[in-house]
Amino acid sequence: MASMFRVALSGDFRQADGSPTYPDFDLTPLKAAPGVEMEFIKPINPIRAEQLEDFDALILLAHRFGPESVPKSGRLAVVARFGVGYDTVDTEACTKAGIALVITPDGVRRPVAVSIVTLMLALTGKVMVKDKLTREAATGYARRSEHMGVGLVGRTFASLGIGNIGAEVFRLLKPFDMKFIAHDPYADGKTAAELGIELVGLEELFRRADVLSVSVPLSSETHHIVNAERLALMKPDAYLINTSRGPTVDQKALTKVLQDRGIAGAGLDVLEKEPPDADDPILKLDNVLLAPHALCWTDQCFAGNGAADVAAVLEVQHGRVPRGVVNREVLETATWKERLAALGRQFGG
Repeated sequence: MASMFRVALSGDFRQADGSPTYPDFDLTPLKAAPGVEMEFIKPINPIRAEQLEDFDALILLAHRFGPESVPKSGRLAVVARFGVGYDTVDTEACTKAGIALVITPDGVRRPVAVSIVTLMLALTGKVMVKDKLTREAATGYARRSEHMGVGLVGRTFASLGIGNIGAEVFRLLKPFDMKFIAHDPYADGKTAAELGIELVGLEELFRRADVLSVSVPLSSETHHIVNAERLALMKPDAYLINTSRGPTVDQKALTKVLQDRGIAGAGLDVLEKEPPDADDPILKLDNVLLAPHALCWTDQCFAGNGAADVAAVLEVQHGRVPRGVVNREVLETATWKERLAALGRQFGG
C-alpha cells in the first residue's frame, strides 16, 4: 500500500488562473491532516480513469464520474460529491468497483430549505411586481392596490418529499401557522408526526396545496413526476416551487400552465436544460421567479459542503465508514471491507 493517503479534487474546483472557484471551501484541514496528500486533477469532463489511478479518494464538484472514470488500480475507495445531487455520478459503476459514493446532506439542508422559504415569500408577497412598480415612481405606486399579496396563516404548504431538506423546510415554517401535508413513499412516519405533517396521496397533494415544493432526488421514478395531469389538479391561486432538479418537472407542461394562468406562479431554482436557451418561453413569463441553480449558494453552504467532504475522506483514511453514503450496499462488499480494513491498519482506526 502507498505510504500516503492521496486525495484528488476535480479540476473544476480551480479556475483557469489557478485560483479557487469557491474560496469558502476551506482546504486547510485536508492539507494539515497527517499522512494526506491532495492534488487537483486536470479539468476533464467526464473524469478519465487514468487521472485517478494513484488516488484513494476523490472530492467531486460538477464533473461527471461514469464507468470510464473508474481506475483499474482498485485503489479509489470513495467519491465525495460536493452537494446532495448525484445524478452526475454512475452509482452502479461505483458499487461494482467497491467505491463508496458520499454526499453532503448536512451542508445543504438549511441553505436549500431557506431558499424554498425565500421563493415562497417572494411569490406570495408579489415581490417581483412590487419591485417593478416602485421603479415606475408615481405611476407604479398608483397601481399597487392591484397586486395584493397572499397571507400564509392557515394556508396549506405541501412538500413532494420529506427527506433531509423537505423536513427542514417544515421546521422553518412552523411559526407561519400553515397547514402541512406531504407525499413521500419513503417517509419516516415518526418524523412526519413530530413535525405535524399529514401524509397524503400524490394527487391529493396537488389538489390541496396552496404552495407545493418539490424536494426529491432525480431518478427514473421522479423524472417528470410533476406533469401536465398533476399540474391540472392544482388550484388556480396555488404556487409551485422546485429547488431539486429541473427534470422532476415537465417544463413544457409547466410553461403552458403558467401561460394560461392555470396556477398563480412558480419559483424555480432549476430548469430542465441548464443554462436554458435564450429563447426559452419560460424566461419571458412574468409569473415565474427564476434562479440559476444557485439560490442556496452562500458562504455557509459552500463551507459546509466542503467541510463535510473533507470529513468523509478523512474518515475513510482512518478505516471508518463516512456519513452520507448513497450506495449503502457497497458497505457489505468484500472489496470495500478489505480496502477499508487496510486503510485502518495503516492510518489508525
